[in-house]
Amino acid sequence: MKFVRTILLLLGVAALTAFSASNWQPVELTVWDGLKLDTKLPALVIAAFLLGLLPMWLIHRATRWRLQRRINTLESSLASTASLSSTQLDAATRRAPETP
Repeated sequence: MKFVRTILLLLGVAALTAFSASNWQPVELTVWDGLKLDTKLPALVIAAFLLGLLPMWLIHRATRWRLQRRINTLESSLASTASLSSTQLDAATRRAPETP
């Protein structure tokens, strides 16, 4: 699987390099009324891509972190329950109130 990921990464870098080489022209970007930014087109496209990617990547990492904490909590709860003997487990289930 790492081989496929490496091939895709190399193809992406090659495509980005080809795009940058063929579109290397200055672009004037008006940020505000009196503020203008002169930059090259590939830098502007890459910056816009990264600006859109960053929030989604942060949400992805936060969700994975939250779910990993939840999995760890459930696993530790299951491990503590599994360490009970069968008679203790039966007693614990009989004492638990039934919910409607």
